[in-house]
Amino acid sequence: MIRIATPDDLPVLHALVRELAAYEKALDEAVASEAQLAEALFGDRPAAYAHVATADDGSGEVIGFALWFLNFSTWRGVHGIYLEDLYVRPERRGGGHGKALLTELARICVERGYERLEWSVLDWNAPSIAFYESLGARPQDEWTVYRLTDGALASLGAGTP
Repeated sequence: MIRIATPDDLPVLHALVRELAAYEKALDEAVASEAQLAEALFGDRPAAYAHVATADDGSGEVIGFALWFLNFSTWRGVHGIYLEDLYVRPERRGGGHGKALLTELARICVERGYERLEWSVLDWNAPSIAFYESLGARPQDEWTVYRLTDGALASLGAGTP
């Protein structure tokens, strides 16, 4: 049901990323190309990793994915996993694929001595929040995510905020 993504999965991974962006009401922000995903996941210096969930019918059809990368906790002194995207096609939800993807990432954390598996969820996404909390995940309400992009990032990078 769960396996490491391969370069052959790139077309479906790209499609799933776009489906997730549409679900999150931000399709216009999903500008990554398939080539960019290929470089990030399978290039000379991979910066991200992906696992895919496949249909239970033996077809091998990819129906969901988890894309993640390593983070680091200075407080704990060890790496962790940051889950960038978790998505299972709506018509395939409820079959345990999302839980299996998270279970695999948790297994990797335990095996490698990583002490955190973290991700963000949109505050309006009640079904996902309920799912995550059913697994024992808890929100980090005291932290607020900040982001620099586009012009603000370019300006700061140029030393002209």
